[in-house]
Amino acid sequence: MTEQEAIELARKTFITEENTHGCAETTLIVLQQAFGLPGATDSSPAMALNGGLAWSGGPCGALSGAALAVGRLAGQRIADHKEAKAAARGIIARLMAEFRAEFGHTECRDLVGLDISTAEGHAAFIEGQVWHTVCMAQIAFVLGKLVALGDEHVWRESLAER
Repeated sequence: MTEQEAIELARKTFITEENTHGCAETTLIVLQQAFGLPGATDSSPAMALNGGLAWSGGPCGALSGAALAVGRLAGQRIADHKEAKAAARGIIARLMAEFRAEFGHTECRDLVGLDISTAEGHAAFIEGQVWHTVCMAQIAFVLGKLVALGDEHVWRESLAER
């Protein structure tokens, strides 16, 4: 899957009238598909991660969803559990540093400028379509950084950078 295909799939998954999938779920689904992981359309592990962990404003859902997908990929490609964890942590640590450099923060509340744990903040988030612009840009950024890991050659290069 190309970066552009991943971003288009994310848009189709994330930007819907039903608002079914949040940032974490969308990122998880798209990366699982890009990585060729079994059960790729299952977003359930990420359901409570949207909005920075249950709308608390904590870590960005796109980063959290990516961490789940990269962990699954590492677990599938590296037999030794300790080595797989180290690989996944290294990849996500680099991603977080690049994300922070691009957006200034990694916490949802700081990124969207709203407290979506409140009814008023969440309403402003939805009505102002912050998720269409701010969140979608963050999802696209994460996908752009990670989607190529589905390619075994890119995966090995990424591990060599640790």
